[in-house]
Amino acid sequence: MQTNKVKELIKTGVSLAPMAGITDYVLRSLVRKYSTDSLITTEMISSEFLAQTLKGRSGTEILKRDENHSPISYQISGHKPDLMKLAAQTLSPLADMIDINMGCPVKKVVGGQDGCSLMRNPKLASDLVKAVKDGTDKPVSVKFRLGYTMDELNFVEYGQKMQNSGAEFITIHARTRSQMYSGKADWKLVKKLKENVDIPVFVNGDIVSIETAVQALEESSADGVAIGRGMLGDPTLIKRIEHYLKTGEKLPPPLIEERIALLKYHIDEEIKLRGENVGIKFMRKFYPYYLSGFKNAKVLRTQLVLEEDYDKIIQTLENLTSAQVH
Repeated sequence: MQTNKVKELIKTGVSLAPMAGITDYVLRSLVRKYSTDSLITTEMISSEFLAQTLKGRSGTEILKRDENHSPISYQISGHKPDLMKLAAQTLSPLADMIDINMGCPVKKVVGGQDGCSLMRNPKLASDLVKAVKDGTDKPVSVKFRLGYTMDELNFVEYGQKMQNSGAEFITIHARTRSQMYSGKADWKLVKKLKENVDIPVFVNGDIVSIETAVQALEESSADGVAIGRGMLGDPTLIKRIEHYLKTGEKLPPPLIEERIALLKYHIDEEIKLRGENVGIKFMRKFYPYYLSGFKNAKVLRTQLVLEEDYDKIIQTLENLTSAQVH
């Protein structure tokens, strides 16, 4: 067990949760502009995809990282122990931790026996943890949910089994698979897991502010919080939560003009990474978050989502700054 190493990686008590198609190189870099020490996590990397990539020797931006990205966890998904071991071996030189996805609720993921479907197959999940441990000298963590359905709340026994198999850190999304992202995360249930394992536990789900982070920690007794969708449109949130936990001081969220500046920066960085056409289309999913609470937000989102011309997008955002501020 690498207890001290894990404690060092999670010392701020706040992490960036993995989100498929979201926590890419650019978003991780944005979080790092503000938070130098939080554990950040890559988007889910399929072990099958990685094996095929290695065969073809074609590079992929999903693996990209900078020197200052540490501490960073690379999240892998899959259900074949040999491929998961290979993924761990491949990613170990880049990673400070290897995380196994056991919580993704998306139909095509669980349909392929990956993600949250593993909660219905604890024996296989245990074998995956052991295989990943064999493939890396870095700490191994797992991320899962309360269970597959409300009738299958097996998260306590499941967490114990993962710990016994060698997992050294748990992040738990306080919903079931059947809930997807609806309803409310039940932070209080996480306390049962915390009381029954000896490894650190971070709580995840519905943490969107300093206040909800504090409430989640109080109700769950967790060692920290993992921030997912709550930080979209506000990459400063992780830093602000860290700062509050350390000092008791609440730093204000970004002002309207700061959020627009962040959005423009985000667009530019995605274009650098992916090219203009793909980068602009990729950014569409982020507009609702950055523009949340703005006057005429719905109209603006519709306008930006349909726009493919970079100069027009930037001009719209610059016009928006003056319109919102005055």
